[in-house]
Amino acid sequence: MSTQSPALGVLDTQTFDSRAVYATVAGFCGSLVAIGLARFAYTPLIPSLIQAHWFSASQSVTLGAANFVGYLIGAMLGRPIAHRFTSQHTLRWMMLAASVAFVACAFPLSLSWFFVWRLTSGVAGGVIMVLVATSILPHIPIARRGFVSGMIFVGLGVGIAASGTVIPWLMQFGLRTTWLGLGALSLVLTAISWAGWPRDDVYTVIPQTDEPAAPTHGDAARTAGTLRLLYAQYAANALGLVPAMVLLVDYVARGLHQGAGSGAHYWVLYGVGSVIGPLVCGQLGDRIGFKATWRIALFVQIVAAALLTFIGHSAALVVATFVTGALTCGIVPTMLGRIREVLAHDHHAQRAAWSRATTSFALFQALGGYAYSFLFAHSGENYVLIFGCGMAALTVAFVADFVVRFRTQPVVQAQSSYEERALN
Repeated sequence: MSTQSPALGVLDTQTFDSRAVYATVAGFCGSLVAIGLARFAYTPLIPSLIQAHWFSASQSVTLGAANFVGYLIGAMLGRPIAHRFTSQHTLRWMMLAASVAFVACAFPLSLSWFFVWRLTSGVAGGVIMVLVATSILPHIPIARRGFVSGMIFVGLGVGIAASGTVIPWLMQFGLRTTWLGLGALSLVLTAISWAGWPRDDVYTVIPQTDEPAAPTHGDAARTAGTLRLLYAQYAANALGLVPAMVLLVDYVARGLHQGAGSGAHYWVLYGVGSVIGPLVCGQLGDRIGFKATWRIALFVQIVAAALLTFIGHSAALVVATFVTGALTCGIVPTMLGRIREVLAHDHHAQRAAWSRATTSFALFQALGGYAYSFLFAHSGENYVLIFGCGMAALTVAFVADFVVRFRTQPVVQAQSSYEERALN
């Protein structure tokens, strides 16, 4: 195993040593605590919050929205905070903040108290989502980056799976104990990851011959256009995912009259898919490239949404639930890998682009949640309409990947021809 300048901590990116493994573990812990648990563990706790008279139904929904708002704030502030305090310190303290928020939520002193801590957990999640992968992947060999990004974001899926399994078990010991248990687990994961985050001022990525060179001036406009398209597609993907995230359990329980128990089983299946999805998408991206993987992911999501929208058969519902769960988390490393392909020459630009993509996803996820809730309430609880809207958003994202490319290619060719004539 070869390294260079070990005194400076420079990691030869053709190796995959213990530091890279530890960084991957830290990334997994970060996504599990600040997103997997801080966001998804709240959903199964809502009925208990209401039954224990901690908060009313409307207040519980408002508190749930606080995490989404905080996530959006964190996504926008992640890069500036890391620039001021370094990524390593920011990631450490955001994990600690998310852990403390769990403990604070065990004591419902007031609505505003609880709101502040749910908002704090959302901010931590947004900051970590922006920084976690972009802080680790530059120190990983190119051939392993898809796999490592998948491993990092498996934490999201584990959090979803835990929301349907571990949380009900903890609830046997009471609501306050559940919050304290989540806080204790988060603190343990924070301690495990503490020394694993790479130091920006120590680890230096060694240039690799298989990494594309920086684009020429003539490619800059096309690169910017590609990134704008990706941001829009990622936002549309958020709109496509929200219906299942919000209504899947209710659809099975009430829409298909199968009961709450059956709905919970489907949510566990959704969680199992969300654990597998990031690994599959990361590995596929390493093998066939993330451009192709992104298109496959969009198409498969459309098929799953169509199954939810038009077919009520249990077999179709099982397939749609598993696939949707897999790609809810799987599209994260896929989009990150796609951005790295477009901006492979510049890791700072990658972080900026990933921050914008995460912000667009967070914004449209929040907007979609409120819009779908309004539409659902004013359409007589029409599940088909909501799932159909999600399918339409995914279809737009998929078609745009081909139509926009087809429309912009002649412009690029014409510009190149003009430049050639000017030079002659």
